[in-house]
Amino acid sequence: MITRTMRYSILATPMLVALILAGCGGGGGSSSAMSTGSGSSSSGASSSGSGSSTSTYVPGQYLAASNYQAKCANPRSGTDPVTEIPYPDVQGTATDENNYLRSWTHQLYLWFDQVPDLDPSQYTTVDYFPLLKTSALTASGQPVDRFHFTYATSTWESLEDQGVQAGYGVDFDVIAAAPPRNITVAYVDPNATGPAATMLRGDVVQSIDGVDINADDAASVATLNEGLQPTTVGEMHTFVVLDVGATSPRTLVLTAANVTETPVPTVTTLNSNGSTIGYILFNDHIATAESELINAFTTLQSQGVTDLVLDIRYNGGGLLDIASEVAYMIAGPTQTAGQTFELQQFNSQYPTTNPVTGSTITPTLFHATSQGFSVTAGQALPALNLTRVFILTGTGTCSASESIINSLRGINVQVIEIGSTTCGKPYGFYPQDNCGTTYFSIEFRGVNAAGFGDYPAGFSPANTVNPPGVVIPGCSVADDFTQALGNPNEGQLSEALAYQAGGACTVAPTGSVAESAKRAVLPGHAVTARSAMKEIRILRQ
Repeated sequence: MITRTMRYSILATPMLVALILAGCGGGGGSSSAMSTGSGSSSSGASSSGSGSSTSTYVPGQYLAASNYQAKCANPRSGTDPVTEIPYPDVQGTATDENNYLRSWTHQLYLWFDQVPDLDPSQYTTVDYFPLLKTSALTASGQPVDRFHFTYATSTWESLEDQGVQAGYGVDFDVIAAAPPRNITVAYVDPNATGPAATMLRGDVVQSIDGVDINADDAASVATLNEGLQPTTVGEMHTFVVLDVGATSPRTLVLTAANVTETPVPTVTTLNSNGSTIGYILFNDHIATAESELINAFTTLQSQGVTDLVLDIRYNGGGLLDIASEVAYMIAGPTQTAGQTFELQQFNSQYPTTNPVTGSTITPTLFHATSQGFSVTAGQALPALNLTRVFILTGTGTCSASESIINSLRGINVQVIEIGSTTCGKPYGFYPQDNCGTTYFSIEFRGVNAAGFGDYPAGFSPANTVNPPGVVIPGCSVADDFTQALGNPNEGQLSEALAYQAGGACTVAPTGSVAESAKRAVLPGHAVTARSAMKEIRILRQ
């Protein structure tokens, strides 16, 4: 499991299966010496424990974040049940929490010099943190930073360490983001229970708690959002769904529970063109994925597969070390020996030093051994030693999942993409707890062994119509909800098998249409397929 022994310390050296209805959507001053803790939240406090505020806002001047760290408007008491470390919180104010965020952001944020310098005393913490980011836009008009968010620390720790979060165990996919909406069940986790376990891939949501899925007024949107993204165990919401093949809908009452995710639910082999092809459905880069992935690759290695289809169409990312393990197990020791999986680049204040750990910036290599997330560290990993891999993608393929694609391309392993354009997130962060909230603010970009990491518009299969982002070999294929994942007749997998046999696409591009529909976001009206916590690239301290 992930070690958090540094989560609440003060460092002396500088250093999401939910579906949300939401809108989509100058600068820093002089830098002074700073230090920050390995925790984050909505506060910032001094390590002295005095509980008193220590500064008044002066534009362009930034005291060390440690002056404010753990000074909390509502300090926690006792011991963190996950880390077993006493909480460091002392009595403070919301202004202390905001001062911490202001200083921490100025030190670590990738675009620190594009953040407006706002008086911390004039905002609640909930309102303040969303303002601490760049307002720059990409060439296509999308915000450069679409990945700025928070979670309750207890929620984040449960998901990161144990794969546990409040939910139904059902992953929904947004086929049409704006009315007329189409919200369809993508997959049901093997650990789902109750009525949720009776749902199937392809079931279509028609209403939630009496609100039609196409309702667009603010009150209706709020109701839909609450049902699609439960946050509390025991929450109950009434869904009307049209089952696959049914002519009339049925009503289910879904109750949110602590669902332990199964990140690698399907591993199988298929025969095509006289070859044995492995298939892995990989849905989340969480700690428990390590053991499941090792078992999956060990099984495929023993069966002598000569090609691999890695299905990460719903994988929003997570732990970067897990992604490195996956890439190694695909490529093997000869192709990865001494090679960079990903090199982190921090803001211009830190050209050679990692500002979080204080160490010299060095590349993350392809991990040839387990990293101790859910198996003992140091065990040799299995490897398929492949020179190419077929990767199934969608708009939900994000962050650490994109690192697998980029890193393999960096060592000349051929990546053939079947599906839709990926989300486009070459950025990452170290989660930061303060006062019970964990903050996620972009701190680095990642580049591969060839020095490439510029894909903010994602990766697109070569025959995509008007492709955004980086174009790579492959075929544009929309998600096929008529077949189970792993079924050789399922659209994306079927096309991967056809490409493996014939070396070319056999169907007209359709993933481009799906990708465009999902990104047609109107403020206050559109839906996204998961919480921000499920689209991340994370490093450990």
